[in-house]
Amino acid sequence: MPRDEQASGRELRRSGRLARNRIRIAWMYYVEGLTQNEIAEKLDIGRVTVVRNINEALKQREVKIWIEGDIAECLDLEKRLRQTFGLDEAVVVPEPTDPAHIARSIGVATGMYLSEHLHSDMSVGVGWGTTLHDALQTLAPKDVENLRVVSMMGGILQARHYNPAEFAWQFARITDADCYLLPAPALVDSPATRTALIERCGLNEVFRRAERLDMAVMSVGYIAASSSTFKVNLVSETERAELVRAGAVGDVLCHFYDRDGKLVDHSVNDRVMSIPVPTLRKVPRRVICSGGSEKVEALLGAMKLIDCNALITTEATAQELLIRKK
Repeated sequence: MPRDEQASGRELRRSGRLARNRIRIAWMYYVEGLTQNEIAEKLDIGRVTVVRNINEALKQREVKIWIEGDIAECLDLEKRLRQTFGLDEAVVVPEPTDPAHIARSIGVATGMYLSEHLHSDMSVGVGWGTTLHDALQTLAPKDVENLRVVSMMGGILQARHYNPAEFAWQFARITDADCYLLPAPALVDSPATRTALIERCGLNEVFRRAERLDMAVMSVGYIAASSSTFKVNLVSETERAELVRAGAVGDVLCHFYDRDGKLVDHSVNDRVMSIPVPTLRKVPRRVICSGGSEKVEALLGAMKLIDCNALITTEATAQELLIRKK
């Protein structure tokens, strides 16, 4: 190979590495909220280098409302996820340097994803949780008409910023959409109460709307006291222990399932006020946005449970999913 072609190849590879590093630094600064000194320390580089990369990212228009640009490692993982799990779409975000920022990173990417996929005359079903709440910061209004947002789960008693009703309302407010809520507790006392609320109190209209969704966006919970479902006492500690014994590894909209994506035999699954799994599986675009090593088993089960065809997660989670799948 002529020397000039070799030099050109080396320059292209070097340019690619610089761009990937620049985008990673921009992500850490704008999404994770790390200071320049913290980034320099974590990446073992000088603060001047951090500043120069951030300024260059702005100059190259890689940073606008959100970060544009791809990291080769993430693109490769996205391809492998699509091939391995039969997904239509996969979005893999850079692994946060601090695990506490995982939900925020995935949430930011989810807001970007939703902004790109919204269109007129569309119905979007939404779940709840901290990850989805973080999606609001990059959910950009689009020039769309007749958009409908449907909350796919009842509310919780404790006032939290990630209450299902609150998230659906905020989503609808930002996108100027009509909002349809499930004005009932997320978990009721018996299957009979659930049936009565749906059939006699007008909630069947929301369930009928869920049958016409174009996209459903959900996060995944796992069976630990720190998971949102248990932090807000939606499910008691006694019930959590029972679910563990029944083989549950996670929940989607408070539907608890095992590693194989089968609903476990527990009364919670008969008392939850959320869109049924068979209805979720019929939605054309079924999006799961979650990550973290503690959620890998839950994600594997959830993807089977709803026959997920779009996944938004982090680098390390994607790698572990691929390993566990083997």
